Amino acid sequence: MTSDNIVAISTGLVTSGVAVIRLSGSSPLSVAEKMFRPVGKTKVIDFIPNKMYVGEVQGEGFTDFGMCVYFKAPKSFTGEDTVEFHIHGGVAIAKGVLKYALKSGARLATNGEFTKRAFINGKLSLSSAEGLIDMINGESVSAVKAGYSLYREKLSAKAHKMQDILTDALSAIDVDMDFPEENLDKTTADAVNSAIEKVLNSIDALLSTYGVGRVIKSGVKVAIVGKPNVGKSSLLNALLDYDKAIVSSTPGTTRDAVEGSVDIDGVRFNFFDTAGIRDSAGDIESIGVTLSKKIAESSDLILFMIDAGNFNDEDAKIKDLVKDGNVIHVVNKIDECDEKFDFADVYVSAKEKTGLDKLREKLIEKTVGAVDLNGEFLCEERHYDALKRAKNSLEDARENIGETFDVLSIDIKSAWDALGEITGLTATEEIIDNIFKKFCVGK
Repeated sequence: MTSDNIVAISTGLVTSGVAVIRLSGSSPLSVAEKMFRPVGKTKVIDFIPNKMYVGEVQGEGFTDFGMCVYFKAPKSFTGEDTVEFHIHGGVAIAKGVLKYALKSGARLATNGEFTKRAFINGKLSLSSAEGLIDMINGESVSAVKAGYSLYREKLSAKAHKMQDILTDALSAIDVDMDFPEENLDKTTADAVNSAIEKVLNSIDALLSTYGVGRVIKSGVKVAIVGKPNVGKSSLLNALLDYDKAIVSSTPGTTRDAVEGSVDIDGVRFNFFDTAGIRDSAGDIESIGVTLSKKIAESSDLILFMIDAGNFNDEDAKIKDLVKDGNVIHVVNKIDECDEKFDFADVYVSAKEKTGLDKLREKLIEKTVGAVDLNGEFLCEERHYDALKRAKNSLEDARENIGETFDVLSIDIKSAWDALGEITGLTATEEIIDNIFKKFCVGK
């Protein structure tokens, strides 16, 4: 019979000051009894919850000196009895203690199983779990903040509130169904319509934040494009504040896209220094030029660069190529030439690192604008999709208020179900499994 006591290294398999081995299940203390010898007189089975005990931790072929703490259900992260060993953070030590725990009656946790058990036991919603993984994977300040907002159940609270409004509307319809041969009573119809409008307004408010939310979570993909030798690589190095790309006066030096990321005002920008675009490139260089065009087409933002002292027809062709994109026109090498251009957005010297603050301001303006990044944003595509389906169902319901009760109820219930997918209340097992697969083993 498979044990329901699961175990994993929660701090990751890396050398560190401290490593944490986590156990959770119906009887983790029975496993801990075989592994931990307290310094004091208190036996493991008698441990007081939430109190650290020092002692010897048994590993595979060795003993370490560390601490043990017991969290009693339901006041634990998973909602089950949980035990943690805090040991020295050597890789061999963590592996050895984990192996001994497996020998002592626990089984290895699967990806995200601790958090999945917390969800199953009602300790957090599905969207809160997604917020947790967003925080862990966040690569910018704004991404961590957005994840934390989700983790703290703010979106779940809104989804529940909208479901409550729809539940009241369904109840009102149900009362009037005692007279199926008639349409809704006018008072009931007005109340149902008001409920639908109220929820639609809430949904629209959330959907309007998705554009910025997606940027906050994934970062902004920025392609730096232009003809060869206008300073694209130098600009990338200047923005990153270290030499990432090779800088050379020889045209065509950059043949592959060079990537680099930087946090600007809490937003992550992922830059791609592309090969210089020109018609006369050789075979190998042409591959890089083709890649540059593809990157430009798939980017959220394009930095089109020219050399202040060397603007010609080749630049004009590239400028025309990217005119339909979200573009910032950057004039470089102003330390060598002070010529002005009517299409320019920013003047910089990548070599002297001047004008970069103005460029950073433009990058923020073109992506998140004046939005308060401390606000709440819709970041997950899954939530966006669920809200869109809820909106479509409610718009159908609004059109069907004068129709039969069953049609109206079906549309409103469909919206209710879509909102429930956000919190996990109506999510399928497949959706739930896919979410927790994103987690590491120890979380």
